[in-house]
Amino acid sequence: MNINTKIKHSPERNPVNETTKMAHETTLLAPRFYTTDFDELDKVSVESVRFDWDKLIGELKSDPNKTHFKKTKDWEEIDFDALEPTLRKELIDFLVSSLTAEFSGCVLYKEMKRRGKNPDICELFGLMSRDEARHAGFINDALREIGMDVNLGFLTRSKKYTFFKPKFIFYATYLSEKIGYARYITIFRHLEKNPDSRFHPIFKWFEKWCNDEFRHGEAFALLMKTDPKLTSGRNVWWIRFFLVAIYGTMVVRDHARPAFHNALGVDIEWYDKQVLQITSEISKQVFPIEIDLDSPRWERGLKRLRDAFENLDNAKRQGGLIGNLKKAYFSVIAGSAFFSLYIIPVKKNIVPKDSCLQPTY
Repeated sequence: MNINTKIKHSPERNPVNETTKMAHETTLLAPRFYTTDFDELDKVSVESVRFDWDKLIGELKSDPNKTHFKKTKDWEEIDFDALEPTLRKELIDFLVSSLTAEFSGCVLYKEMKRRGKNPDICELFGLMSRDEARHAGFINDALREIGMDVNLGFLTRSKKYTFFKPKFIFYATYLSEKIGYARYITIFRHLEKNPDSRFHPIFKWFEKWCNDEFRHGEAFALLMKTDPKLTSGRNVWWIRFFLVAIYGTMVVRDHARPAFHNALGVDIEWYDKQVLQITSEISKQVFPIEIDLDSPRWERGLKRLRDAFENLDNAKRQGGLIGNLKKAYFSVIAGSAFFSLYIIPVKKNIVPKDSCLQPTY
């Protein structure tokens, strides 16, 4: 649906407008800002993967998407107010959540470059910060058209930061980048076949955009390959934790946007399975295990997790003593559902020696 209308501009830079509040929120499901042990990160040596490292750095330096994140004639203006109210709400949620995730990477990578002393690490994170800044800025421009842009400066100064050890940054960000690739390319390919369901022009940019996500994931795969201990022994349990946490979070978030997916003409169950299958296949390049996505226990556990978070949201809205008691109860249920997913037997994987990949989906 492409309906021409005048573009609206934000009348003033309100640091606490509604979308800035949404991006500022820190919850179990909301994208977070991270910090890490920069001294430990400086100790990383990439010599064992030098050939692949230099090749990837060369690709990042060539900057394939240098001119991509600019509006062209393909960017149709839409009548935002003409969208159905629930779809408007869920579209804003999608844009703000995506922006926060992209900007989180920008802030973290920029800080790694600024505070680091290891030239290889600083160069990598400087290049990736450049990409994430473009992504976040492009989404914010889309929000600015409807007078709902996020104040990124305010967000940088005031949003809560979560400390993760470098290895946890590697696991979580690798998966986030690869799952981001899988999500964007799946939406893009679907809308190639169903252009009438493209209700916002930003989806047209997803094909080349997702290649940035893929390249960033490749960088974290190489960082994990610099030290075999990161993907063996007790650390496999941590990999398992992040696989379940990130997969589960994605599924819960997606099911909270039924109108958004319906407008895209996408069945949420199909979409999530497709994204997780792509991500799981890609992650074989570095992880020695994969989630058994075909297990009936996996499907049941995800359903329990979704229901628990839906009930948690309802309890928060209810408030008061009864609402707080329900929050405590459903928090326990959500924890139990997560644990049931975590203990499902995983599939073993033999990580290939040469594990560099190119986007092919």
